[in-house]
Amino acid sequence: MQQTPPRIFIYAALPCEAKPLVEHFNLKKDTTIQPFAVYLNQAICLTVSGLGKSAMAAGVAYTQALFASVEHPVLINIGIAGHKDHAVGSLFLIDKITDFDSQKSYYPPLVFTPPCPTANIQTVSRPQLVYDRQHLCDMEASAFYETAVRFSTGELIHCLKVISDNESSPAENIQPKQVASLIAAHVATIETLLLVELSRLAELITAPEPAQFAELTQRYHFTASEQGQLKNRLSRWSALTRQPIPEFDETRLRKGKDVLGWLDQQLSQIEFSL
Repeated sequence: MQQTPPRIFIYAALPCEAKPLVEHFNLKKDTTIQPFAVYLNQAICLTVSGLGKSAMAAGVAYTQALFASVEHPVLINIGIAGHKDHAVGSLFLIDKITDFDSQKSYYPPLVFTPPCPTANIQTVSRPQLVYDRQHLCDMEASAFYETAVRFSTGELIHCLKVISDNESSPAENIQPKQVASLIAAHVATIETLLLVELSRLAELITAPEPAQFAELTQRYHFTASEQGQLKNRLSRWSALTRQPIPEFDETRLRKGKDVLGWLDQQLSQIEFSL
């Protein structure tokens, strides 16, 4: 494996889903890794897991164990899904995942502006040829998300799905070359999501802790994205004043969101010049 581990991890079930991403990001296969096909460059690792929930869960667990030193990795499942009437080729970022067998649901936090429409998805254990539901349908998303949250924070874990079949063009018509073309059409959006939005969020979350960060996170609950916002505001305060933040009335600030609002107010009152 390379000396500097990647921070972005893409998981695809099928080789035809992975092919346009391997080509676009100029990924090279690591022939020393045998259980799964793994492709790498300095920033990105892509694993082809195989079809189904068990294969996806194994692929995520295996790859993240290989790169266990990476703090707050970005993990994304990119692949195809079916829907009753969405047009073939449509791209969706998933905001709710439901496992058909267990009926467990997961809600990937969207703390950035989605680069495409969002949708719910249901993960099933076998291909569905009857299009009688209003949500997207796939065979990996729930297993991906349930496994991925063991290795990173929810804000950095997402599923991106391209519609490959619908009532007018059923699943039995899907061909590998078609799948590759459908995903290739969206590589620019995928690149923006990975290298701009999620990478920026990961950097915020893992930035060095400024003074008073530990104290405030012990006193108040902050989500992972709010922790990134807190680091940003504390760092800005320190740069502008070279002083710790002033004492404040704890009874007026009950949660992390309140603290962020108070810090915004304090920062807006600082006069500075270049």
